[in-house]
Amino acid sequence: MPILVLVCAVLGTPAQAAQAVSSSNGAATAPLPPPPGYVIGPADVLSIVFWRDKDMSAEVVVRPDGKISLPLLNEMDAAGYTPEQLHAKLVEAAGKYLEEPNATVVVKEIRSRNVFITGNVAKPATYPLNGEMTVLQLIAVAGGLLEYADAKNIVIIRTMGGQQKHYTFNYKDVVKQKRTEQNIPLKPGDTVIVP
Repeated sequence: MPILVLVCAVLGTPAQAAQAVSSSNGAATAPLPPPPGYVIGPADVLSIVFWRDKDMSAEVVVRPDGKISLPLLNEMDAAGYTPEQLHAKLVEAAGKYLEEPNATVVVKEIRSRNVFITGNVAKPATYPLNGEMTVLQLIAVAGGLLEYADAKNIVIIRTMGGQQKHYTFNYKDVVKQKRTEQNIPLKPGDTVIVP
């Protein structure tokens, strides 16, 4: 009896079986679940598994144009969809070629959710936003403020609907527990500037 069928008989679903097999062989561990509200974005790595049709299954990277390429199905839009929405699109598209297609979308790596910090911090860089993170937490991850940083005039730049919005952040106030509403949760693409 093949291992996947045996594991599937114990666990119940193809997705659970595939995950158990990949984690049991030591080569890979189960990926962390995506954060709430996650939508697929460019550079994310997805594993698309069609149950009982490995020729259509593939591990793909979402291209900058938001598309993925799959055997037989060719190009499909992926960016902007949740994994559940992409699953529905895949099943619909594969229905032209397969009877009762069963697709699983596993998010292997989230590379599209990043925040940026620049200026007078110890480690200015791009940081992944895999969960909720506030401005204060990003500063901590970036190694803290440098000696001559202007801690009272930190700026967060956020692009929404093609427009840039600026938020101010006074580090000294927030650490003294004053005006803590400035310590906003960051969103993918936010840039924190520490003068």
